[in-house]
Amino acid sequence: MFYQRNIKSYLLEAAKDTPVLLLNGARQTGKSTLLEDLQHDFKDTFQLISLDDLTVLDSIRKTPQSYLAGLTARHIIIDEVQHAPELFLPLKQVVDRNRLPGRFFLTGSANVLTLPKLADTLAGRMEIITLWPLSQGELHAHKEDFIKLIFSDKPIPVFKPVQIQKLLETIVLGGYPEVVQRKNRDRTAGWFKAYITSVLQRELRELSDIEGLAILPGLLMLIASRTGGLLNTSDLSRSLSIPNATLNRYMHLLEAVYLTVRLPPWYKNIGKRIVKSPRLYLSDTGILCHLLNFDAQYLFANRQQLGAVLENFVFMELMKQSGWSKSQVRFYHYRTHTGQEVDLLLECGLNVVGIEIKAASTITQDHFKGLRHLANELGERFKRGIVLYTGDQTVSFGERLWAVPISALWQAD
Repeated sequence: MFYQRNIKSYLLEAAKDTPVLLLNGARQTGKSTLLEDLQHDFKDTFQLISLDDLTVLDSIRKTPQSYLAGLTARHIIIDEVQHAPELFLPLKQVVDRNRLPGRFFLTGSANVLTLPKLADTLAGRMEIITLWPLSQGELHAHKEDFIKLIFSDKPIPVFKPVQIQKLLETIVLGGYPEVVQRKNRDRTAGWFKAYITSVLQRELRELSDIEGLAILPGLLMLIASRTGGLLNTSDLSRSLSIPNATLNRYMHLLEAVYLTVRLPPWYKNIGKRIVKSPRLYLSDTGILCHLLNFDAQYLFANRQQLGAVLENFVFMELMKQSGWSKSQVRFYHYRTHTGQEVDLLLECGLNVVGIEIKAASTITQDHFKGLRHLANELGERFKRGIVLYTGDQTVSFGERLWAVPISALWQAD
């Protein structure tokens, strides 16, 4: 089944003024499929080069300048470009000779920002765009933009609620295109198992020459069990019996292949001391639930575990939407030494929106405690405070404070 990707329009716009576009993201998120679809919007010819082809890869590694010189199509797609870092400098030279917009479309399953000097080589010539697994709007053929709504001056509208069982099934399934098309849970479990093994054994070994990668499955499992919690590297290193320096290297590798995502703390322009540890999430709740052996029934019966998984789900849905939203936002979490905290803080220019995520069907004033504290700290910069919950009513809880059904995430446009 083909899914229209909401970030496509952004790619088309970027191709009008940028010579090199890098579509980054985990394997199996649909990067190649998106670029195939993109070709229908161009009149010119495309040429596809896959660096998963070992013959092509060997030729490029030996003579990258000659290989690029032989390419004549108006648009070139180079798939899995992280396999050939030798290409980046010759690519820069080609672009500098002729800065045709939209000439090169690159895809990568590893974040090039983590690869030495690669991003710097094409600085000012390349735009990096991340493709995450399918968003809920993409699954329902809708271009959602909850971010635009919450930073607008419009009142929060009423949204159609989602049944809790349906929501839990959605969370457990995740957003990988191959998985959402499988109806049999045993078959989805098999896919996740093979996928995680492939990424940890193949992708990471190609990215790094360090030994001891056998510990990575255990590290990923440990991160999953603590999703949304403050990152404590000392505690993790003790649990795994590895040095802190080694742990940090492994953590960056997991981020490089888009299995984990770091949420930094908010501390800018706030006079009081704020805890500066990031929070850590998995990039897909399907992988998260597979690792922890959670199904919808288990999450329904265990609301404490559901709370952490739901927070992961909301964060990643908003991360996906930030790729196509015209509201350019940055994500943080907020936590003080006195215990005041807000799950998500979105910053757009001078404006800030705080979001709390609650696995509850009813909301009270107590759920807004952290948001009120944040509003007092920020003053006029505080645009809105929102509690996303599993209930069915959109309710005002005072000036700039709202309780909103979680379904608003994919219904707002």
